[in-house]
Amino acid sequence: MSRITRSASQLLRQATTTRFAQQRSASSHSENTNTFIKEALQELEYPEKLQRLLLTPQRTVLVELVITKDDGQIESFNAYRVQHDDSRGPFKGGLRYHPQVDLDDVRSLASLMTWKTAVMDIPFGGAKGGITVDPKKLSERELEKLTRKLVQAIKDVIGPREDIPAPDMNTDGRVMSWFFDEYTKFEGFSPAVVTGKPVQLHGSLGREAATGRGTVLATRELLKHSRAGTIAGKSFVIQGFGNVGAWAAQIFQEHGGKVIAASDAFGAVRNEQGLDVLALRAHVATGAKLADFPGGEAMDKNEVLYEKCDVLVPAAIGNVITSDNANKLNCQYVVEAANGPTTPNADKILRDRGITVLPDIYTNAGGVTVSFFEWVQNLQNFRWEEEEVNRRLDKAMTDAFAGVWDVHTSKRIPLRVAAFYIALQRVTRAHMNRGFD
Repeated sequence: MSRITRSASQLLRQATTTRFAQQRSASSHSENTNTFIKEALQELEYPEKLQRLLLTPQRTVLVELVITKDDGQIESFNAYRVQHDDSRGPFKGGLRYHPQVDLDDVRSLASLMTWKTAVMDIPFGGAKGGITVDPKKLSERELEKLTRKLVQAIKDVIGPREDIPAPDMNTDGRVMSWFFDEYTKFEGFSPAVVTGKPVQLHGSLGREAATGRGTVLATRELLKHSRAGTIAGKSFVIQGFGNVGAWAAQIFQEHGGKVIAASDAFGAVRNEQGLDVLALRAHVATGAKLADFPGGEAMDKNEVLYEKCDVLVPAAIGNVITSDNANKLNCQYVVEAANGPTTPNADKILRDRGITVLPDIYTNAGGVTVSFFEWVQNLQNFRWEEEEVNRRLDKAMTDAFAGVWDVHTSKRIPLRVAAFYIALQRVTRAHMNRGFD
């Protein structure tokens, strides 16, 4: 049964639920996730009571964080940590700082982490957390205060062998450093309490590029198994030129791919001959607008999804491919580097159109895979070379794809359903082996 935990030192206002319900989009993140899961459950023919067990989070933590801002004003922020399932290992999942974070969003992402770690056969469960905040409106000092307040509020339900957070949207190695430092004040030296830390502070080599690199490896395997050739010579569109999208674009180019368009939250740029990704990354790093890149022409950011290409890579936020625009996509493959970019109705349209979708729970699992490597290194007080990290990531992505493809072909079900099928089986077997008493 789901448990809602309330910190005694925090205030939890009843108005929170109403306010966030108003903010939610018409397409609920958790409803979308559960729709995909239920399709796989139908293939598995699980009884309803077992389905409830698999879909219900084990713990939901809601807290209110109060800080004094630099100007002396007091402001409060709602924060969440959802721990979905730990049958296969400690809870694992990122922390995101975003003004639209709500409980529904976090529940969905926590569930996705359970299935993501299971499809990759990593000994973790699934969790997710977030703070409803626009980090651009806070100073660095205020963000640090907020992060430390979060640690103080949830420290009793996290830990290296219980729940290991990681970076997510608008959080990074700096935030993980504050988190690690604050937790250490209470529990002693504990670098394994979070992953995604800077390399200089017990982080792992290769972690920054891991999700983008994993996306490229996933695409390589998809093209190979589809008998569509290699990455070399293929055209790519990157919707979301953030950390994941930028690294994926760079590595696609290193493998001979041609990135013909890219977008971020503010604009988009295209070049039919291929963008110079390294130059584009350097341009954006100066603070300049992506759309102002001199090596391409500006375009409407909302039109980038419809650019003709071989592979479309949504690498930003969820619910960007919907029933309203799925018929406009002009690609052969959709490789989901973002979490939940495709709604169930859109997914059906893409299937009917013959567009292959490589699902998020596999595609973007490179990040959590290298997070696992970082956690292992922290527990061992040992560091691997970057070449070893990348080699192990390559093997993990290759092995996981082989399993998904085998179920996809033998049962003649879509890749998304096949991925959830494998994940559900592994989590179910863990529960059965551990017992229910």
